[in-house]
Amino acid sequence: MDETKSNLLLKRPVNIKAIVTPRWKEEVQQQLQTQINQIDAQLQQLDMQGQRAIAEIQKQNLQPPGPQVAQQIENIQIQVNQKKSELLEQKNQQLQQLQQVQMLELNQEVSQGQIESFFRVERGDNLIRKMNVEILLRDGIVEEIRGDI
Repeated sequence: MDETKSNLLLKRPVNIKAIVTPRWKEEVQQQLQTQINQIDAQLQQLDMQGQRAIAEIQKQNLQPPGPQVAQQIENIQIQVNQKKSELLEQKNQQLQQLQQVQMLELNQEVSQGQIESFFRVERGDNLIRKMNVEILLRDGIVEEIRGDI
């Protein structure tokens, strides 16, 4: 095999960054607000489901409720409260992110995550430089590709 033509196809992570623009801020804030609204709706639905389940148990059992019925009701309330805590924690995280986005300055670069890409490497290439690639977006449009492609 001819060594001068040998190369290898590898996969690398590519960092995606966005330039903060008024449009970017508005879109991210809308996404976060939508997620917050969905969590609020889930909380309301959870409350209603818990109340319905408790009412159903009470309706099916004699008055006054015995210890077994009281235990069933308490278990439902515990489950509802655990799920509520999880949802409220998610909502808190979204609200914190919303606050952080509002405080970002225009033209600042922020991380948007990663994607993967394939690249060829051959003898003599600087692998470290080829692994460090990032894409800079302005309102979703590639503004710059940084690093060795």
